[in-house]
Amino acid sequence: MTALFALATSLLWGLADFGGGLLTRRTPALTVVVVSQSIAVVVLGAVVVATGGWSEAGPQLWFAVAAGLVGPVAMLAFYKALALGPMGVVSPLGSIGVAVPVGVGLVLGERPGLLQFVGILVAVAGVCLAGGPQFRGAPVQRQAIALTLLAAFGFGAVMALIAEASTTLTGLFLALFVQRVTNVTAGGLALLVSVRRGSPALPADGFPWRSLPALAFVGLADVAANGTYSIAAQHGPVTVAAVLASLYPVVTAVAARGVLRERLRAVQAAGAGLALVGTVLLASG
Repeated sequence: MTALFALATSLLWGLADFGGGLLTRRTPALTVVVVSQSIAVVVLGAVVVATGGWSEAGPQLWFAVAAGLVGPVAMLAFYKALALGPMGVVSPLGSIGVAVPVGVGLVLGERPGLLQFVGILVAVAGVCLAGGPQFRGAPVQRQAIALTLLAAFGFGAVMALIAEASTTLTGLFLALFVQRVTNVTAGGLALLVSVRRGSPALPADGFPWRSLPALAFVGLADVAANGTYSIAAQHGPVTVAAVLASLYPVVTAVAARGVLRERLRAVQAAGAGLALVGTVLLASG
């Protein structure tokens, strides 16, 4: 079950990152974050009411609040990095944040077996290589790398926090709702400050109504990914769940190849293969 839900997390995060990166090429990143997460708040609010999730309120929700504060910073940095692109290079570097939940798991006493340990090393190496990292080039590329590393730490922190925010399914819905409300509040305040400083909140042609379905998909896919990761982490070793969930950059790179025709280099193809091998080792360990 852990492997299944963690791999579902990778698929959802990978597609959400791809969609978010595309949207920020036409719409300010803060606006993408606020609008997409606002849609998620509405949907999650309805789910919480329907399932009676309010009964699960407790001190553990502070983990969700913390995740909600860190999340917008990470998403904003990552979407800006994706907009600078190319996605196939930026996205894999974001997976470095897996070190945060893996470290938490080790501190809490988890000790993966030899086969799983090898799988962790192989999978992480594969994800990094899947982007064909290029550290040379114009200042824009260096800025994209710096933003990605900031986002990576934030994503890792969110993974560690959301895994501690609930112990039941209805509690998970409530935790995700609280996280997204915090996301929207923090992101909205940041957007307000940005507008007052003279930055546009919308594209030159106004609100991107045609992009609303894509914005909804990005917000809901990101929420679903947080949910499947939390389930994966609760039903198996966090060290395994975190690494399998970090394979999302491979999904983003493949989507960029299929839709944007970004060419995969030999090192990227090799990295995708290593990530697959690492997945098999982790799932069978």
